[in-house]
Amino acid sequence: MLAERRDAGLVRLARAILLKRFGAKRQKNMEWHSRRLSAILENALLEDRATSDATSRACIDAQQLATATILAKQDCILAGVGAIARILEIYEHLDHNVIGHPEVISHGEIFDGVRLHKGQAIAVVRHNARALLSCERVILNVLQRLSGIATTTRKYVDAIHGTKARILDTRKTAPGLRVLDKYAVRCGGGQNHRLDLSDGVLIKNNHIALAGSVAVALQKALRNRREEQPIEIEVRTLVELEEALANGAESILLDNMKVEDVRQAVQRVASHSRRVPIEASGGIRLENVRDYAETGVDYISVGALTHSPQAVDLSMRIVPA
Repeated sequence: MLAERRDAGLVRLARAILLKRFGAKRQKNMEWHSRRLSAILENALLEDRATSDATSRACIDAQQLATATILAKQDCILAGVGAIARILEIYEHLDHNVIGHPEVISHGEIFDGVRLHKGQAIAVVRHNARALLSCERVILNVLQRLSGIATTTRKYVDAIHGTKARILDTRKTAPGLRVLDKYAVRCGGGQNHRLDLSDGVLIKNNHIALAGSVAVALQKALRNRREEQPIEIEVRTLVELEEALANGAESILLDNMKVEDVRQAVQRVASHSRRVPIEASGGIRLENVRDYAETGVDYISVGALTHSPQAVDLSMRIVPA
């Protein structure tokens, strides 16, 4: 009896951690002054050789002041507004010859996650003209990519409104930009799946092939995981689903299944002796995401949110101050 209570307690703990890790909605706040983000933004400026802007040095007086207005050229969901001031601060750190300090003004109703309309101003920046010109492309690149991800995510979230399903991202992010890409997903109303390979056990088809079977892979994972690590396993057929349930799966990822097969899988898991969250993934597009959501799955992961988002059209208009 004591052993049964202990095992039940471990299952409850694993389930709670699983729901927290795989699909828990994380805060949208971003610490733009963190070392990790500062390094990303600094590398972007270094890549563009922003402190060696030949054109601005040749055409613009070193003491010239200017005002830049960042505008949305299409309806979109905003993400990354905090990067504007931070990029200018980092540029100032890289180029000690910059005259003056940036003044970034944004309306109180403009924040990450808000819906913008075409022609709406995101921010107004008053600063040294050379600095604004040299940082223009990096600022727009960050805002356009993140807002593109947020906008795409919101379309999926809106498409499944009224169902219990939640939209998840994947690890299909731009190399080096994962923290930003996943932040943008949250701004769009989506939720983060694993942040990296250490963030829980996700047994996929290659792991199963190398282990020998669904059963063997699960048994090894349950035996070798760290106590706090949740375990999710990918299955591609209803037969594999049965094998996974029989061998202690704590969460199921239905990979590349047709809608009707997903519906049957949801019904089968609902009759299982314990609660097992279900995620659908693979071949899911904006056109069919509602069909998958209406099967009753808990989560739907969409790689397209971050691996191929369409950048939002933004512009920066700079005039003498």
